[in-house]
Amino acid sequence: MVLSGNPPARERRNEQQNERRTDSSSQPPGRESRQTGSDFAELSRRITEAGLLRRRPLYYTVRFGLVGLALAGGVAAFVALGASWAQLIVAVAMAGVFGQLGLAAHDLAHRQVFSRRQPSEIGGLLVANLLLGMSYGWWMNKHTRHHAHPNHEGKDPDVSPDILVWSQGQARRARGIPAFIGKHQAFLFFPLLTLEGLNLSFNSFKALRSPTMKRPVLEGTLLVAHFLIYFGGLFLVLSPLQALAFIAVHQGLFGIYLGSVFAPNHKGMPMIEEGTRLDFLRRQVLTSRNVRGGAVVDAFMGGLNYQIEHHLFPSMPTPALGQAQLITEKYCAELGIPYHQTGLLASHREALRHMRSVGEPLRAGR
Repeated sequence: MVLSGNPPARERRNEQQNERRTDSSSQPPGRESRQTGSDFAELSRRITEAGLLRRRPLYYTVRFGLVGLALAGGVAAFVALGASWAQLIVAVAMAGVFGQLGLAAHDLAHRQVFSRRQPSEIGGLLVANLLLGMSYGWWMNKHTRHHAHPNHEGKDPDVSPDILVWSQGQARRARGIPAFIGKHQAFLFFPLLTLEGLNLSFNSFKALRSPTMKRPVLEGTLLVAHFLIYFGGLFLVLSPLQALAFIAVHQGLFGIYLGSVFAPNHKGMPMIEEGTRLDFLRRQVLTSRNVRGGAVVDAFMGGLNYQIEHHLFPSMPTPALGQAQLITEKYCAELGIPYHQTGLLASHREALRHMRSVGEPLRAGR
């Protein structure tokens, strides 16, 4: 996603111009020769004619209203229970609420909710910084690069060899903690996700000193306000031990929720190496995985189970993604482009299998 909320718009225009100048004999396998425009332009035309890029204010009013009510209900239950170990039940529920807030911030950032920048950014700052304790600006910068180059080694920050490794080449170059964890990363993946919520907050504060941060004072103020309210409320109402247990359960399950939503989307899909040339349509489709499962999975993943369509049309409102999926899958079949979707559990098996495979050089000592 780009800061405008319609991430690859400029890149899509460049792709279309480049493809007009490219001879059909040099196209990748499965490409049909088109007299005008690009393969993505034709898909975009079909999607637009179906009216799938229109804003859905009623849907988002209801959805965000329900999340807001759930948040208010969790706070009310917390205050009513007081210093009780039953608060761990509230911690579990609030992990789910925070996960939904994260999905709301994602949709706001992509301008799926509002067409204009200002209300999108205001909403994003309030939800991400104030309610979640995560920097909106830092995450936007990171997610923009991911959308532009998904699964591209060296360009997609989501597959950079930080703690985990995502290719055997990264595994062979790994040293220190990544080399140690990489040997058993498939087994350690979900335990490590329990730290993801805290990791997002840590990196958010760290990013405040980055020159790419546009509003460091505003974002920092909102982040500090979040944690003053969060920790202040916990240690004011609960005993120190109860407060620490609440934090462990809440943040741990919140991290697992986020990981369960985002990991199935690209992990285990083809990695793109430097020098590989793919047009916009193929780059997004080949590196993404859709997850089937109906209304329950749609609600749990906030529409990100339609990852292929989301990457192709980042500003498309969530309720339109299901219909877009049917159009996109049919179109990819026409062009002979592999289009991958599977169930939720199967998607995690594929991702974990990939993680185990890329860690093989570390286990073999190569």
